[in-house]
Amino acid sequence: MQYMALIYTDPAKAPEMGEKMNGEYFELTKRMREAGVMRAGDALHPVSSATSVRVRGGKVETMDGPFAETKEHLGGYYLIDCADLDEAIKWAAQIPGAQFGTVELRPVVVFR
Repeated sequence: MQYMALIYTDPAKAPEMGEKMNGEYFELTKRMREAGVMRAGDALHPVSSATSVRVRGGKVETMDGPFAETKEHLGGYYLIDCADLDEAIKWAAQIPGAQFGTVELRPVVVFR
């Protein structure tokens, strides 16, 4: 089953994405690939680059930034293919951002 691991962090509490933190992510990505669970994953540009889109009354509305009011920002994701939720949790717990933020695991609906 595929799971999306959404990585949320509070920029006020998270360490900078320097060489050490990037190295931790690169190492985890390597381990996920070697284990055959990695399907995709990327970091996102800062929340200040976001545009929110919604349609109300047939009109398209856009807003700069994220729509959700939250201290934690979505910073990236992994798409992993695991046997079950327990295995997905094992991998999510290894994501460096889980040390100071939150990793949300969501099963992916696969339409065929």
